[in-house]
Amino acid sequence: MPIETTTSLAERPAGEPELLAVPFGPDLAPAVELPVPAAALLAHYEAKGEPGEIVEVPVPRGDGVGRILLYGTGDGTARALRRAGASVARKARGRASVTVTVPGQGEVAALAEGALLATYTFTIGKGGSSPVREIVFAGGDERALRRGEAVARATALARDLVNTPSSVKTPAWLADQAKIVAADSGLDARVWEGEQLAEFGGIRAVGQGSVSPPRLVQLSYAPRDARRHVVLVGKGITFDTGGLSLKPTEGMKAMKTDMAGGAAIIAAMSALAAFEAPVRVTGLVACAENAISGSAQRPSDVIRQYGGRTVEVLNTDAEGRLVLADALAYADAELEPDVLIDVATLTGAAKVALGVNLGALYATDEPLADALLAAGEVSGDRLWRMPLVDDYRDMLDSDVADLANVDRKMSGSAGSVAAALFLREFTGGRPWAHLDIAGPARAGSDDAEITKGGTGFGVRLLLSYLAG
Repeated sequence: MPIETTTSLAERPAGEPELLAVPFGPDLAPAVELPVPAAALLAHYEAKGEPGEIVEVPVPRGDGVGRILLYGTGDGTARALRRAGASVARKARGRASVTVTVPGQGEVAALAEGALLATYTFTIGKGGSSPVREIVFAGGDERALRRGEAVARATALARDLVNTPSSVKTPAWLADQAKIVAADSGLDARVWEGEQLAEFGGIRAVGQGSVSPPRLVQLSYAPRDARRHVVLVGKGITFDTGGLSLKPTEGMKAMKTDMAGGAAIIAAMSALAAFEAPVRVTGLVACAENAISGSAQRPSDVIRQYGGRTVEVLNTDAEGRLVLADALAYADAELEPDVLIDVATLTGAAKVALGVNLGALYATDEPLADALLAAGEVSGDRLWRMPLVDDYRDMLDSDVADLANVDRKMSGSAGSVAAALFLREFTGGRPWAHLDIAGPARAGSDDAEITKGGTGFGVRLLLSYLAG
């Protein structure tokens, strides 16, 4: 569900807050009166002020006992303060309120971002512990704190979309959510469905086996005096069985999250106006359900992508690249972008290579790659540059079509690279980046600002890149 924790700002803690959190670090002493000298207390707990570290101190409060949380800030970087804010919010779980004294320096937007994201929950029915209901930030730059809050709420929107069960989340539902976001955020929206998708052979082929027909969503943000036009393309597979190339049961359990790339784009675009992003942005989300039925596409089918290129489908579980190819080809032919970026939970190979903390970045343009890598480090959605190995391109040659959708020898090697090379064929030679987020898009447990389930990976990265 959307983040329910509220935030407020104050010059200083008013009265006796229910729970007070005060920063300390290697070069920062706690600015609060304690029952024993601060240096002795920290030495007793062997506290070093590392991000995420919390020392809980009992203090007298009238006839009772209150608590002060001393939270470590580390080096004050965005990554450190994001973790610090998350640790405070988790420690305050179940409380009505916590007042957080903001450090006088450092990336305080990340403090608010981490605190709010750590309060995120998604449940259907009852159960689970309740997050702290209010976080009061005392001191700090108000504009920066509000920016952190906006980033957190956009990321939470992506998490909501990802975590929604596929019994609800059909392609039509996802398109409707995008239209709601557009109306609330001042974006223009367009949705293709039915016969309007006649030219989009990849989207139609992937969705033809489902009782829930596919959609293509376009969201548009066009500020005055925009410096350039960026087109974002997201994979919106609302559930992925693998099609007739059926996934094993364990591999299918998390496939309600296979539209995480599309969710990241919808959510990032919801915040562009608030961030006054100085670029024109068009978001395309290709929505389909990859299901099994008598009408599902078969291995060996040949489909015609937008723009006319033919593709032999050798594996129906490599469906994400088929819907993305349609959207990329449409963007190249009709939208005249200066930059193309696609975001997708595309290959298990990327997760094998990089684990769950890094997204894979493929790019044809060095300045674009550098900008995205830098945005990833600042935002916390970190990327690792991967090679576009041209020597592997002939893996995708087909005997009967222009391309095969996977390595025709089915060798299983360089799967993430092959997928990126396939997508590159539809970019028209424009500056392009592909973000394979199969690893970091979902989490198996809570960790700092990350919560179990959909992580919203990509939202913070895109906002940092587009608003920078």
